Amino acid sequence: MSQKNHKIRVGISIGDFNGIGPEIIMKSLKDKTITDFFTPIIFGSGKIFTYQKNIFKLNLNFNYINEASQAQEGKLNMVNLVKENMNVELGTPTEESTKLAISSLEAATEALIKNEIDVLITAPINKDEMMKMGFQHAGHTGYFEEKFNKKGLMFLVTEDLKVAVSTHHIPVAHIAENISKEKIKKQISILNQTLIEDFCIQKPKIAVLGLNPHAGDGGVIGNEEVDIISPAIKELSDNNILAFGPYPADSFFQPHKYKNFDAILAMYHDQGLAPFKTIAYEEGVNYTAGLPFIRTSPDHGVAYDIAGKNMADEQSFTEAIFTAIKIFKNRTEYNELMNNCLQPRKIAIDNGIDEDLPEETES
Repeated sequence: MSQKNHKIRVGISIGDFNGIGPEIIMKSLKDKTITDFFTPIIFGSGKIFTYQKNIFKLNLNFNYINEASQAQEGKLNMVNLVKENMNVELGTPTEESTKLAISSLEAATEALIKNEIDVLITAPINKDEMMKMGFQHAGHTGYFEEKFNKKGLMFLVTEDLKVAVSTHHIPVAHIAENISKEKIKKQISILNQTLIEDFCIQKPKIAVLGLNPHAGDGGVIGNEEVDIISPAIKELSDNNILAFGPYPADSFFQPHKYKNFDAILAMYHDQGLAPFKTIAYEEGVNYTAGLPFIRTSPDHGVAYDIAGKNMADEQSFTEAIFTAIKIFKNRTEYNELMNNCLQPRKIAIDNGIDEDLPEETES
């Protein structure tokens, strides 16, 4: 079905229901006019959401369906994955909550692949508990990379600050060995393309952070900048990608510095996420760049410490929804524009004319 024939269908996986997932989902959807903008499709359990909406005194009505293709516009749709009662122990991960987190993610991903939803928003999961249950990935990014057989990039975004990370959920001791020139070149290329396609930035400027203190200080404090990062930047610059650096990370996140760039590539998780969450915690969105489908999430975790206390702030989840919708529209428009640009050449080739070939002249 074309986007022009329906409101954007927003799939939502519920994460660990003993965390704040259901709370921030329902708070993000509580406005009665929300379905004027998109069609929500939650992959979860009606009984769990009914129980929790009563705790938070939210006046929501769900349209229960068996699969995403049955979703109706103008309603809060829920693919009811589990119809029997489940034990809710808010603040504590359980086998039941972990199993449903996995089932919800898998069902939502299948719906995305089958084009039953247009974008996917994932509520926070407990990675450790899921891996104990046989889940093979230390987070959503690795799962989607395997599912779509394509490398993604963890990309934290707001309107004014966009930070990607070269390595994410790996031990600090293994960071250096997981950085290479080719990997950085690939990641910056992904970043450059997503800024063009998904964020409508025609000629992105990308800052690259160093790995070591003071960006290696010319090789005095490590050689990764000299041997790996700088050569990658140089080769990309020679191919008209505007990448700059490497910059020392300790002094980079000052407004007069980072605001000169459209995005930043940090070398590891905390190097990028610590300043990002300090600057933009409530509005930050985690976007997996480089994939054929659009997936976003809030930039926080399950927050067991406040689960069930009506204290969770839904702003980041709400931002994740509308960021995904905006990216979907931007990417759709970009693809339509590129197809229209290519159409005259295709017609010419179909008629035996190649416009790129020079005309023959008589000698």
